[in-house]
Amino acid sequence: MIKLKGKGALIVGAKRIGQDVAVRLSKEGVNIAIAYRTSREEAEALCSKVSANVERACVVQGDVSVEEDVKRMIRESSRNLGGISFLVNLASQFSWTPFRSLNESAWDSAMAEAKGSYLLAVHAARAMMKNPGPTRGHIILFGDSAAGEHPYRNYLPYLTAKAATEFMTRAFAAELARHNILVNAICPGPAMKPSNIGNDVWARRIIAKTPLKQESSTEDIAEMVVALLKAETITGECIRVDSGAHLVAG
Repeated sequence: MIKLKGKGALIVGAKRIGQDVAVRLSKEGVNIAIAYRTSREEAEALCSKVSANVERACVVQGDVSVEEDVKRMIRESSRNLGGISFLVNLASQFSWTPFRSLNESAWDSAMAEAKGSYLLAVHAARAMMKNPGPTRGHIILFGDSAAGEHPYRNYLPYLTAKAATEFMTRAFAAELARHNILVNAICPGPAMKPSNIGNDVWARRIIAKTPLKQESSTEDIAEMVVALLKAETITGECIRVDSGAHLVAG
């Protein structure tokens, strides 16, 4: 098992589930860089919150769909944390796109997020290759439990991007195994109600349809991140934390 204390992690997408992940990792003593694109105040507030538990914490700004931004974010994270061993990318817009609104822009916006996962994994892995072994690093991407057998309506570009992320997880795992860098994905189900969905719709039409009739626990997700980062022989997995939602059609 890998000892997490003192290692550096770049967390991208630390607004919703990412906040619980950042706090949980900080309790393990993981030094944390919190990436943001526009929400500087939120990122700095979270950085202050985790700073009490760690030796080093910082914020880095950039657009993950822009390669030069990604390179700079990883350089800054590594410099401020004394190295980078982990990447956790939770960034996601979860854009509502009913069929009548589908167009080129909706597709490009969703694919920019898949591109971000690709760029982050490429350049984080190159930084991790410089780490001592045997395990040099771990990349955790985030998919969606519905991006497989049972897609739901009104989110076609988003789910397509998440399906790409899940395949990317396996492909990167195969590419990076010889460098002793692990790559896995966590695929949540309905975890936190989006602002565009009413409470009644969320409870009756979404949560009630899950076999466990519960939201996907953000605490369970955070614990799964910790467990994966400690592991040394798990790679190429897409782990669903979704109250069984993948077992039933939408």
